[in-house]
Amino acid sequence: MKNIIKPIIICLIGMFSFISCSDWLDVNVNPNTPTDQSATIENRLPHIQFYTNHAYQIASMRTFMAMGDMTMNSRTSTYGAAAQWQASASWTTTPYQWFLVGSGSNLQILYDKAMQQQAWHYAAASRLIHAYGYMLMTDLYGEMPYTDGLGESSVPKYDNGKTIYLGCLGEIDEAIELLQKTQAVSVPALSLGDTWANGDVNKWLKMAYLLKARWINKLNKKQPGSYKEGKWDANEILACLDKAQQSNADNVFYDHTDDYGPSRDVLGWNEPVDYAPLYSVLGMNSNYYVTKMMIDNFTNFAGSGIEDPRADHVIPWAYSVKGATSPANLKWVGNWRRTAGIDMHTLIRLQSHPYTTSYDVKKGGWYINTSDASLKGDTIYVQTTCGSKGYGGFSSLLYEKAKGDAKSRQSGIFHARPSSPTWIATYHEACFIRAEVKFKQGDKIAAFNAYKAGIKANMEFMNQKLNVWISGDPSLASCPSFAPMKQSDIDNYISNAIGTASDITLAKIMTQKRMAMLWSLEVYNDMRRYDYDPNVFLNWQIPAEYYQNTTAQKYIPLGKHLRRWQQCSHELNYNSANLQAIGAEVPGANMSSEAWNKDDAVWSINVWWDTAE
Repeated sequence: MKNIIKPIIICLIGMFSFISCSDWLDVNVNPNTPTDQSATIENRLPHIQFYTNHAYQIASMRTFMAMGDMTMNSRTSTYGAAAQWQASASWTTTPYQWFLVGSGSNLQILYDKAMQQQAWHYAAASRLIHAYGYMLMTDLYGEMPYTDGLGESSVPKYDNGKTIYLGCLGEIDEAIELLQKTQAVSVPALSLGDTWANGDVNKWLKMAYLLKARWINKLNKKQPGSYKEGKWDANEILACLDKAQQSNADNVFYDHTDDYGPSRDVLGWNEPVDYAPLYSVLGMNSNYYVTKMMIDNFTNFAGSGIEDPRADHVIPWAYSVKGATSPANLKWVGNWRRTAGIDMHTLIRLQSHPYTTSYDVKKGGWYINTSDASLKGDTIYVQTTCGSKGYGGFSSLLYEKAKGDAKSRQSGIFHARPSSPTWIATYHEACFIRAEVKFKQGDKIAAFNAYKAGIKANMEFMNQKLNVWISGDPSLASCPSFAPMKQSDIDNYISNAIGTASDITLAKIMTQKRMAMLWSLEVYNDMRRYDYDPNVFLNWQIPAEYYQNTTAQKYIPLGKHLRRWQQCSHELNYNSANLQAIGAEVPGANMSSEAWNKDDAVWSINVWWDTAE
């Protein structure tokens, strides 16, 4: 990852800019403590990218817990409650703050400076990230101050979802135009500041087209027509995909490290900026588990009976000794034992499962530290905790329950390690979008070919990182979570497990897309686009605990679904008048209440793009 120490120190300046208190910052310029005006465009961009990426990933984690692939052994913690569809105001602040303060407060300044210098590619990056961040905001909250959101007013007026949506699409079009302009050699090259694509302008251009296709495709509930009028525009989606990623070589991703460098975020967590955001909220913690639904999709997709080669990498393992009484239905590779899944279609968590596993250093084995005999078998469940050499001080990327004891190792999972990549714009997503559109057009052959290409591309992209990990530490190859997928297994799965053009279905396309894009906000967006239909998302059901939880049903009434987030406390407390006013433009808003957005059931109100027109 590029050096972002200098960019990070300008965050406080961005915060002052956000609250319009910059007049007194006109002091003598010290190059080691740049001011709002002296910070260069190449130093400002990576700071913006860091906070934008973090905002998106934190939002993704919080929504993903409610989508059914992950759970916790706590039902009362924020994420544990999310797994039973109990919404929480504690979700709402961090993505808002990290984008609007950490990133948004610097975007217009970056754009203005770049345009002044004719640094077209930096200006394009500013516009594209502005759109990316505000699309995140409208995905989560629906309405938001957008037109005046980053201006000087401390109480900016709200825009409705359609205005934000069309505005973001317009910004993408501007970014595409700017990216196609040639910068003078006298201005900073994009490579000096870009941490996402290392300054590759063609990758930025392809990313812009993919995001445009993604966002137009989210309008599938709208009538067919021009995207410029807020309609579902199949022809434009396909035209964008023709200019988006054509192979994994075009992918844009944030390549995190496990260096534990000296730079820290300054928005409250004080954590190193090197490692992946999902490590911060998932990988370094010890009470997350994968669900049976997720395992079923990866081990028996569409009833094929053939295991997905990716399964070993997204399902955690524990180092164990197999004995005569070991459960027969678990997968073993040598002394590595793969976890069972938590069945959220049952009330298993109401019966205190899964109980946290302990490790006995003297006996060298796993056990359940409780006198309750009914919980003793919970050693079958392995947590997703990941190891870390830089941050955690372990000997490798394998986590050790008893530090220094190799027999207490756990594998973690592919997406949540400190050096796991954050995928931002990928070829496999482009393939799945094309497959969906082609299927709707009745072209099953083209749909199947794109679907197959997406599955294969995702496997190959994962293998790239697995090979990097193994080359850096060959000892990891003995753990099935790290061993790269064999080509023979990939070929067998593609040939025999995913079906054919004659039996391709929307459910297969959308479920495989979900499997390829684990921990992405697009899983939540897709679930909303198809109204949480279990006929579209294989093995999915509303968690059984929801029906026992009257608090959850206050926020998401029976018969409804999680459709948006309540506004965060900053908007509720300091911009309440403008928030209340926009409610008149929100179908379903309870305008008879004192404040429509404080109404418990606001979480079940559709955002604009999630409505039919």
